[in-house]
Amino acid sequence: MSSIVRERDYNVNPFIVIWEVTRACALKCLHCRAEAQYRADPRQLTFQEGTKLIDSIAEMDNPLFVFTGGDPLMRPDLFELAQYAIEEKRLPVSMTPSATPRVTREAIRKAKEVGLSRWAFSLDGSRAEIHDHFRGTKGSYDLTMRGIEYLQEMQIPIQINTTVSQYNLHDLDATAEKVKEMGAVLWSVFFLVPTGRGMEKDMISPEQHEEVMKWLFQVQQRMPYGVKATEAPHFRRVFMQEKLRAGAGQEQAGAKRADLLGRAHKGVNDGDGFVFISHIGDVYPSGFLPISCGNVRERPLPDIYRTSPLLQRLRDKSQLKGKCGVCEFKELCGGSRARAYATTGDELESDPYCAYIPKKWREISPVV
Repeated sequence: MSSIVRERDYNVNPFIVIWEVTRACALKCLHCRAEAQYRADPRQLTFQEGTKLIDSIAEMDNPLFVFTGGDPLMRPDLFELAQYAIEEKRLPVSMTPSATPRVTREAIRKAKEVGLSRWAFSLDGSRAEIHDHFRGTKGSYDLTMRGIEYLQEMQIPIQINTTVSQYNLHDLDATAEKVKEMGAVLWSVFFLVPTGRGMEKDMISPEQHEEVMKWLFQVQQRMPYGVKATEAPHFRRVFMQEKLRAGAGQEQAGAKRADLLGRAHKGVNDGDGFVFISHIGDVYPSGFLPISCGNVRERPLPDIYRTSPLLQRLRDKSQLKGKCGVCEFKELCGGSRARAYATTGDELESDPYCAYIPKKWREISPVV
């Protein structure tokens, strides 16, 4: 696991690679990026193509590797692929399955046997009515709780993923407590991007984004688990600002931030330390920024990641436009490129859901 703490050049190797092993899923989540379907796409990567992909991922300095979907458990050869990645290639592997009847004690026992380092479940409310509404399936909450009990029994580290929306904003305090009760090691809080089934009307406002992030800073101070924000790189800015307000020096604030956000030595953003492979092999800056950079059936992943003009642009913060382009925090943050693309059609535009007004922007546009 030394790759987790070692510095790496994101122009060369990503910190984390996500592979959507299938689009098949039994749930109908309101925000689903994948617009998941009940049956697997016949075009999805085969087992042989999957092992070839895993080989190329291992060549990129063994990044963190995550199986996602759809529901990864809908793929019959999932554990064989995981075993290959862990035993043959020594990759640190985790998984984000859907809470369906497929999450059995036997499935979790198998995951432990092959050496999955972490299991992530989604929990979008502290109560069944909130979570099940968001997941579009009655009984999803109860299945999640049952799966978490199995993980606790087998002492597998638990990560909880929560998507913040208009539907559960009022329930975040209670959800934070629930995450504590479960003994989770990490709470990953996702800020909605209006892509796939996700709708702009479901998103919280820029000001609410800022307030939730300030609140998450406080949660991090008092809870035993780590807090990570997804598609919210401005949490890095908020974290540092709040730490400085609390009296820490700049160096200390930065060090604490780096340790908490996924244990990366610097922030990860769409295409910048992060890369996503779809079920049919298309490579994207993230699952929420649907511009293909190539396909692993045609070119090796390292070649695509290092040479794609789009990925190179996303890693060059001097290319950013608007508020993000003049922001004093652009190297630390950079804004959600996926949200900028989803709302403006330009992946280099400002993230419209960041409420912060940069100092230089105030000079250029004094009336804001």
